[in-house]
Amino acid sequence: MDADAGKRIITALGILESMSGFLVFLDRDGTIIDEADLLCDPKKLRLIHGAAEGIKLLNSKGVRVAIVTNQPVVARGLCSEDDVKAINSHLLRMLKKESAKIDAVYYCPHHPEKNHPEANDPKYRRECGCRKPKTGMLEEASRRFGIPSDKCFMIGDSTRDVQTARNFNCVSILVKTGYGGNDTKFDAKPDHVCKDLLEAAKLVVSLI
Repeated sequence: MDADAGKRIITALGILESMSGFLVFLDRDGTIIDEADLLCDPKKLRLIHGAAEGIKLLNSKGVRVAIVTNQPVVARGLCSEDDVKAINSHLLRMLKKESAKIDAVYYCPHHPEKNHPEANDPKYRRECGCRKPKTGMLEEASRRFGIPSDKCFMIGDSTRDVQTARNFNCVSILVKTGYGGNDTKFDAKPDHVCKDLLEAAKLVVSLI
């Protein structure tokens, strides 16, 4: 992952220095919040039932939790990076009200395809090392917390998330919320399938 992207993709709140233990990566849209196509408005955020409880369970076991999310809305010119950060901050506040803590949030604003009509800013319309299924965001979090991939889990609702876990050599858990793995973008089979984030969190706790 290039240095510029590394500076761009992380928005961390209240991160402590690296500790031993386990790290769970969470996709955002369709996993923590309802899938909303091209989300640009914080007011449209809706927590999926049980998501906060699942994160809270991971917190209680000392598991680090990091959101890793592709946000091509930036590359498409539909909203700015500041807008994405505002949405992420609003999400963290919503979770905090439910006593659920996210240790870090990473987002990728890039999109290499140029067939969309909205914008073609070369700053964002390019290949990068952070857009899932590439592993730049996961690598950054792994380094930050000092937790290797064999102690990591990736929870998401798409085959892209499953492929990301495979590329990073960590355990993949597909949840049936959001796309529920029906996107067919990648021929990647998950290690586990769960109903939702809460059920996935319970599985993680049983495995560590």
